[in-house]
Amino acid sequence: MNEDASTAAQPAVGWRLKFGISMFVLSILLPVVGVPLVASLGLSGTMTASVSGVLLVGAEVLGVLAIAVMGKPGFLYIKSRFFGLLRRYSPPREVGRARYNSGLVMFILPLLFGWLSIYAADYIPLFDEHPLAYAISGDLLLLASLFVLGGDFWDKIRALFIHSDKVCPSASK
Repeated sequence: MNEDASTAAQPAVGWRLKFGISMFVLSILLPVVGVPLVASLGLSGTMTASVSGVLLVGAEVLGVLAIAVMGKPGFLYIKSRFFGLLRRYSPPREVGRARYNSGLVMFILPLLFGWLSIYAADYIPLFDEHPLAYAISGDLLLLASLFVLGGDFWDKIRALFIHSDKVCPSASK
């Protein structure tokens, strides 16, 4: 067993881990809460940009310091917990034919709509008043389709960008 796996499995719960997590959470909240707060104060544009920039850079530095405070065992523990949570919600490797076909429809519809909406905007109800709503809906449908299609589809998309990959025709047609 390698050192990273054994270190990640043993939680290093102590003051360093708790303080590091607190710093890391603060590094995320600082720009999310601080920048809108500074913008709402009514300062000049130069001052608002300067203070916002300092908050953003400070948040980055605080994030790096949080990792330094936690140390390698704490960082690996947090990383293993986070990716373990993501792995639980990842798409399945293989899916059935009906799910795959419905996923393909979900994948193709936003692409076709984005292409055709420029030419047929006059015929789409409320498209001129709410184009952002249509765009966000299409993006969400496209992202959802990637989870419906499963892990094998991710490999197919990846193969599009690798020159040396070849198509292997399936024997069961």
